[in-house]
Amino acid sequence: MQTWRHRRAIPLAAILMISCAIAASAQQTSVIDSAVLKAAGTPADQMPGSWLTYGKSQGETRYSPLKQIDTSNVKRLSLAWTYVLGAGGGNQEATPLVWNNTIYGITSWSVVYALDGRTGKEIWRWDPQVNQSAVHEQTNLIVNRGLALYNKMVIAPSLDGRMFALDALTGKPIWETRVAYTQDGHYLTMAPRVAGGKVIVGVSGGDRGETRGYFDAYDATTGHRAWRFYTVPGDPKQPYENEAMRAAAKTWGGDFYKKGGGGAVWDGFAYDSDANLVYVGTGNAEPWVQKFRGAQNMDNLYTCSIVAVDLTTGQLKWYFQTVPNDNWDFDSVQQLMLLDLTIEGRRRKVLTQAAKNGFFYVIDRVSGQFVSGAPFVKVNWAKGLDDSGRPLVNPEAYYDVEPVAVYPTGGGAHNWAPMSFNPNTGLVYIPASYQPYIYQAAGEYKPGSNGDVRTSAEARQIKAQAVGPSAPDGVRGGLQAWDPVKHTLVWRADGGGGIGGGTVTTGGNLVFHVINDGHFLAYSADKGEKLLEIQTGRTGMAPPITYEIDGKQYVAFMGGAGRGAGVMGPVNEKIDNPPLLFVYALDGGSH
Repeated sequence: MQTWRHRRAIPLAAILMISCAIAASAQQTSVIDSAVLKAAGTPADQMPGSWLTYGKSQGETRYSPLKQIDTSNVKRLSLAWTYVLGAGGGNQEATPLVWNNTIYGITSWSVVYALDGRTGKEIWRWDPQVNQSAVHEQTNLIVNRGLALYNKMVIAPSLDGRMFALDALTGKPIWETRVAYTQDGHYLTMAPRVAGGKVIVGVSGGDRGETRGYFDAYDATTGHRAWRFYTVPGDPKQPYENEAMRAAAKTWGGDFYKKGGGGAVWDGFAYDSDANLVYVGTGNAEPWVQKFRGAQNMDNLYTCSIVAVDLTTGQLKWYFQTVPNDNWDFDSVQQLMLLDLTIEGRRRKVLTQAAKNGFFYVIDRVSGQFVSGAPFVKVNWAKGLDDSGRPLVNPEAYYDVEPVAVYPTGGGAHNWAPMSFNPNTGLVYIPASYQPYIYQAAGEYKPGSNGDVRTSAEARQIKAQAVGPSAPDGVRGGLQAWDPVKHTLVWRADGGGGIGGGTVTTGGNLVFHVINDGHFLAYSADKGEKLLEIQTGRTGMAPPITYEIDGKQYVAFMGGAGRGAGVMGPVNEKIDNPPLLFVYALDGGSH
């Protein structure tokens, strides 16, 4: 029989090695619960080398402390491996997630895959068999922005309105729920997020039908719906779902509800567990042109807004509307980022957004009070913001009668391409677009349209002086390093725009930037010095992430459309120039 004295004779080094191995294994395979997600992307992160949620943190900062790759060696990055995603329906827009040494991703046709994060070897692949014909009847926007991880499950949205939980180790389905129906003009493109054991997801459908926006909370364990929050009121002859809808109905008029109202939820989200609030950005009013919405000069709540909803009850706590009575498709669905900033000597818990309308907003995330805002690009639809953050709309920007050239573009100064925040520099890195857009109202409203028509006619130029920083002549878009406290542009790099690709910033004083023409770039985060530029050979790019396995740091992103959005076919069909997942490392070898 072995005694305690004999057991003590085991060499100390061996004990330490065993302990370290157990600790490392526990870190990689530990369950992703609410506490782990709350710490993700913060100094308390239990798995800093992983990427557990869409924005890296629940505050959506997309900052990684990893610094093996830094300004001194980033030029040595090379392709480590690629993975063929299969035939795509549209551009890749999803952010991959990393846990348990595994990359989890989703393609534009909602096919989920799991790969060994070191080699790219496929572990499993799962296809929800989206009814492509039914989806194409509603939209040509065949995209998917990502997944969620929780309790050894992958939670995946399907473009046709379903949502699934899959076993993260095997890919086998655990539960399925129905969020929306394509025949109602709704579909799912938003990356779901997990907040306090609930899965939050919203529905797309703005601009392409007469839809009423909403977002839902589902029990992450069972898939049962906990609550639904509509972003615009419905038929006033029917009972209001809550007091928020009763209040919103006073800001609409006429037969607006017959045209849906809009307010789609397809991107922006953040969660503050201390405040027990989920924050969601809402889409434009439908139709675009106010004269078709049933009444003019009304705010149309809660379109083009940021809404804060109690996670437990689903009830509205506060809202902030960036564009009352929107006429320019300036929805506020863009990324929401939670920061703790020192403003005028006071530490403030704030929510920030680089909005489609060209203004950067800082809002108290507990009370919803407007703190500050300023244009981060050239803007002429508004002359500025008043003390409450309400835009001072330029009357020349309305286009009911004749076409008008408006800054920023209809796609927005910043769209879905993710920005990022580096706590070491205090800067936000925004993929931005600089061009104008010519708006022209249709002669009459046609059901299912947005009320705006594309035109090649000569547009009226707005005479009022524009506000915000102008871009260099001929530059369509670029990466902007923005000081969110001083509201100043610190540096700018040409290339890219608010749609496609995106950024991640790191503890290595780097900003990685992927742009839609296939370029992968790295800049010094403090000064904006270009340190790396690689052309991947694909277009239609997704945002980058960075992760670490076995002490080695990688950078990964997806790219490539595979085929035109209007061309259908089996998702496993062999195609030329297929979409890929790209993974780079300091000493990678392509295979």
